[in-house]
Amino acid sequence: MTARLTAHVWVSAYLRRLQIVGIPAYVIHRGDATAGAVLVKLALMDGTARAYMRGFDIATDSRIWQVLIDGAEPDVDAAIARQRGFDPDLWVLEVEDARGRDMLSEMG
Repeated sequence: MTARLTAHVWVSAYLRRLQIVGIPAYVIHRGDATAGAVLVKLALMDGTARAYMRGFDIATDSRIWQVLIDGAEPDVDAAIARQRGFDPDLWVLEVEDARGRDMLSEMG
């Protein structure tokens, strides 16, 4: 069995990593501190955004970040609101970067 970080520890580490490279990020909604899923919204500062959720790649037996929705920011926000309706334990983070940097590939 693989040890997993609690949600709040992962979120804290991710926000710190973004802070180090100067990418603004915010907690929009706090989920369950222990086992809440995490959704990351990347606002591209041009009216568009992308939302990522963590998934599992069976082929490589690893966790990956999958795009939940990509498009106009109001559409992305509506999709996030629907996800929160399904999962009240969900963490929602917003990253703001016009260059599209989200650092998720470094965070596993």
